[in-house]
Amino acid sequence: MKNVIKKVTPATRQADIDAIPCFEHDRVRAIQAILAKEKKRLPELAELYKLLSNTTRLKILLSLAEGELCVCDIAHVLGLSTAATSHQLKLLRDQNWLSKREDGKMVYYRLNNKDLLKALRGDLAMLETRIG
Repeated sequence: MKNVIKKVTPATRQADIDAIPCFEHDRVRAIQAILAKEKKRLPELAELYKLLSNTTRLKILLSLAEGELCVCDIAHVLGLSTAATSHQLKLLRDQNWLSKREDGKMVYYRLNNKDLLKALRGDLAMLETRIG
């Protein structure tokens, strides 16, 4: 028997969706309306979570919750080179989550966003509750 590969187009995809039984039409429409309002923000939120999906960056954010630190001290906290640490700091700074201050050759970083820190601590508390 020969396998036939069906070309998927938006029309065939919609036909496949239309073939799925729907039991809660009003709720489905209401949820679709809610998601449509968030259509622009959801990709931005996904990018935020992608940036936060790195353990090193989470450690940096939690370390800076204790106050301003220089790149060298952050590197020691993480056990990384200053180059690797600087790279991660730049990614966080590009999101305006961190601000930097230069003092001669020293560069210091601090958190810019206390709401992000609250969210991270809330997530950690949720994990604690879930795990133990």
